[in-house]
Amino acid sequence: MVPLRDNNPISITPFVTYGLFIANIAVFVYQLSLSEAQLESFFHVAAMVPCELSGSCPTVGSLPEWMTLFTSQFLHGGFLHIAGNMLFLWIFGNNIEDRLGHVKYLIFYLGCGALAALAQWFFSQSSGIPSLGASGAIAGIMGAYVLRFPHAKVLTLVPLGFFLTTFNLPAYLFLGFWFLQQAFFSFASLGVRTSVGMEGGGIAYWAHAGGFVVGAVLGPMLGLMRRD
Repeated sequence: MVPLRDNNPISITPFVTYGLFIANIAVFVYQLSLSEAQLESFFHVAAMVPCELSGSCPTVGSLPEWMTLFTSQFLHGGFLHIAGNMLFLWIFGNNIEDRLGHVKYLIFYLGCGALAALAQWFFSQSSGIPSLGASGAIAGIMGAYVLRFPHAKVLTLVPLGFFLTTFNLPAYLFLGFWFLQQAFFSFASLGVRTSVGMEGGGIAYWAHAGGFVVGAVLGPMLGLMRRD
């Protein structure tokens, strides 16, 4: 299911969401300018490599490993990766920025991304595969969104066999299904090295599920549920 837009108006100009969108695109354009060897080296320096964060393998580059919890949020592994993340950021991020305000929203975004990366690290501490992407931070936005706007309608593109159609789904149904899917694959990836999860070079499901939970917890702490 692919979200196209929501029916949730805002009362501010979401400058931080725009800035994050531009920053992610700019870094991805820079990645495209690198050779394959340069890109691999760049990922090992700026992405979160679990075994390097654990200290169980040599650290590449001079960047402190704790900083990669933040720098990794602006790296992406391909066009589909960044396109999906930016679509979700564009649809759901502005409403959370509207509720939290610009400064708290930026703190929320970076905090969700860092803690989501730590969730992935916890379950793959010996992995040498770089973990990267804005998915954890955006999962946090989604966790906050479904808590604050459970009945907002999300226009969703749904494939039915060979046909495509759209439905207006409540946020709790669309985002709830997404979270259950990520949680299922998170547990399925435990001990599986070749088919799902980071150990197979795939998706960091624990970062997705962990970021969603972090967003649902951190959002109210920063004033997400206030009525003013």
